[in-house]
Amino acid sequence: MGAMPLDWKIVIDAADPHAQAGFWAAALGYEIEDNSPLVERLLGLGAVPEAITTTAHGRRAWLDLAAARHPDDPFEPESGTGLGRRLLFQRVPEPKTVKNRLHLDVHAGPDRRDAEVARLERLGAKVLRKVAEPGGTWTVMTDPEENEFCVQ
Repeated sequence: MGAMPLDWKIVIDAADPHAQAGFWAAALGYEIEDNSPLVERLLGLGAVPEAITTTAHGRRAWLDLAAARHPDDPFEPESGTGLGRRLLFQRVPEPKTVKNRLHLDVHAGPDRRDAEVARLERLGAKVLRKVAEPGGTWTVMTDPEENEFCVQ
């Protein structure tokens, strides 16, 4: 018998997790997770110190974590945590120093690719190069923290 399917999320190191969650939520049409009910409840109980929280996107949030989730996927109402397609950004002290070992491909299609590239540039992404190979055509970009991704 095969293994049962597993749920997953992608965790991405970031200097500013809230800015990254905001960029990727806008880029993908996702929602920024609202963890404020859980944060407020734990603060009220004295279970967490104020120092590990912040205000981001107009609500109380964890200082070092922020996520963007698909708007149609389920989430836990008590914590705001997405249970489906989700990007979680965690603060790390060191800057990015080498090429990504993993990257996202955003599928816009050939008719929308140029418009999506321009829209992503307005959000803060940068074009690294355009690729045209026998296997396909795409644009390699970087997000505001210089993580590479492709628009196909």
